Amino acid sequence: MTTLLAADIGGTNSRFALFRVEEDDLLVLEGIQWLPTTGATSFAHLLEQLHASEFPLTVTSADISVFAIAGPVEHGTYSAPPNIPWDIDLKRDLDTEDLVRKTRLINDFVAQAYACRSPVGLAARPVLPGTAVADGVIAVLGAGTGLGKATLVPVPGQGFLALPSEGGHACFPFVSSREWAFQEFYRDKSGEQVITGDLVVSGRGLRYLHWFLSGNDLEPKQVSALFAEGRAGETLDWAATFLGRVCRDYALDTLALGGLYVAGGVAAKNPELLTHPSFQREFHASPTMGHLLANIPVFLIDNEDSGLWGAAFYGRQSMQQRDRA
Repeated sequence: MTTLLAADIGGTNSRFALFRVEEDDLLVLEGIQWLPTTGATSFAHLLEQLHASEFPLTVTSADISVFAIAGPVEHGTYSAPPNIPWDIDLKRDLDTEDLVRKTRLINDFVAQAYACRSPVGLAARPVLPGTAVADGVIAVLGAGTGLGKATLVPVPGQGFLALPSEGGHACFPFVSSREWAFQEFYRDKSGEQVITGDLVVSGRGLRYLHWFLSGNDLEPKQVSALFAEGRAGETLDWAATFLGRVCRDYALDTLALGGLYVAGGVAAKNPELLTHPSFQREFHASPTMGHLLANIPVFLIDNEDSGLWGAAFYGRQSMQQRDRA
């Protein structure tokens, strides 16, 4: 039996999963362990906590391990994630070269991209209709602690190749005098001088948006509760518009004819953002490419374990490619 350790290391929580790869290459999820990322002082310490838990698999005992991290990956072995106070260096943090060789480090939204072709991606909720092109590029984005983006490109005879992006750190495109006023409000209240998509459509963005529109400074969870209760109409309208704009621009940037998938905690916990009419209106709002956008289907991946499934999908594909070499 082939065993695969998949991990999704986020700014708040880290999730670990044991997958079994059957003889027909079917992925079977055996168990999941959650640990608070903020409870570890280093990546090595996080692994120590995992090994000390009741989780039955370790990096040493797994046939392959894939760690998805919320940050850019350099040289395949190093990452200094922006929302985690420590870095990951596989060559430093793992005991032997053999462990480094059978361990993969990927961006967390690279994992989300691969998840689009896993069981959780195939079960994603349709949001906007369209006709996906079979060999088209797939775009995936989502917000939680920050905003992640990636694309998935079919490679004939070799499966799929996911391409990372740090586009969430690009400046957010505000387009009206009132939106520019919100930008200045955000700068004043947060101390941030460059207001990026990472700051606007993430959980903290909900806080500042509701504060600007209502005068009430609430935590993101409280704003989400107002969405569910139908008591934050203008905030929901703006938040849906902003998310629709981010999705539209990324769909155009990548020419995502294979479809666009939205993942991440904010959308999963607040599906109202995607079902609100302002999301569709903004996603289709292009004087030159509206016809193309109307044909791109949009899906919501609301399974919290999607990053784990994507990491496992990538791990299985890596083993298949290794065996064919």
